[in-house]
Amino acid sequence: MKSAASVAVFLCVWAVAAGAQEVSQEFRGVEQVFGRPGEEKDGVLRVTFPRSDLRVKLHSVTIRAGLALTSWAAFQKAGDGTMMMGDLVLLGPEVQPVISKLMEGGIEVTAIHNHLIGESPRVIYAHFHGHGNAAAMATALRAALATTATPLTTPRQRSAAEVPGLDAAKLGEILGRAGTSRGGVASFGIPRAEKILAGGISLGPRMGMATAINFQADGSGAATTGDFVLVASEVQPVIHALRENGIEVTAVHNHMLDEEPRLFFLHFWGRDDAQRLARGLRAALDQTNHVKKP
Repeated sequence: MKSAASVAVFLCVWAVAAGAQEVSQEFRGVEQVFGRPGEEKDGVLRVTFPRSDLRVKLHSVTIRAGLALTSWAAFQKAGDGTMMMGDLVLLGPEVQPVISKLMEGGIEVTAIHNHLIGESPRVIYAHFHGHGNAAAMATALRAALATTATPLTTPRQRSAAEVPGLDAAKLGEILGRAGTSRGGVASFGIPRAEKILAGGISLGPRMGMATAINFQADGSGAATTGDFVLVASEVQPVIHALRENGIEVTAVHNHMLDEEPRLFFLHFWGRDDAQRLARGLRAALDQTNHVKKP
């Protein structure tokens, strides 16, 4: 009875999501494995797993899941199979069990590292990659997630209302890109202009190939974090632009192993007036080869 009820709840939530957006037949098995709807856009299905179980603070900021604490997996058709990429938000004791489960399922671990500096409890991020049957890879990933405290029940539908205390439209105007507002966080994705390949396959921006900038209200100001997707020649100019605008550089590293061109992911953290932060981030964006607003 409990199993039947769980299926009924998922089908109800999936139907609501499908009413707004039809998901391709090839990806419906992924949603069924995870027991939650994903979002398919531009040929990529993206499924998220907010770490709503965690209470992480950085200085006096309580970090919302949408700011920096959401695991995700993205699926894109690749030849006769599917490519899967993503990022898991983990506590220290969860890392090794997750790696073992991913290995058992034939999923590669491509990076393990920090994104922030000074948060409590400390958070580790594990990036992964797979190629094969979409539902089989989703099953392997779900087994890895099940070794953690990540909530895996059907998530509550969140409102897409404006973020209190932030003028998301103005932030988007400064950054040159419209964003989305959900769960108390305003998010912006800025794709790179050139084609990015992994294993000879062209990757869409939603596979983690877009610079990500997130804001949440912090008193009368805001906190911001995210990562810039950069080629080697852009790393130092972006670091200079961020520091000149009072934004902290918290990590520079890889997320993948065989991408072309070689990419570096530069993570940042800032607290200030929201529009001042956005202008500093725009100064850094202007050092990169990103898709410009039409």
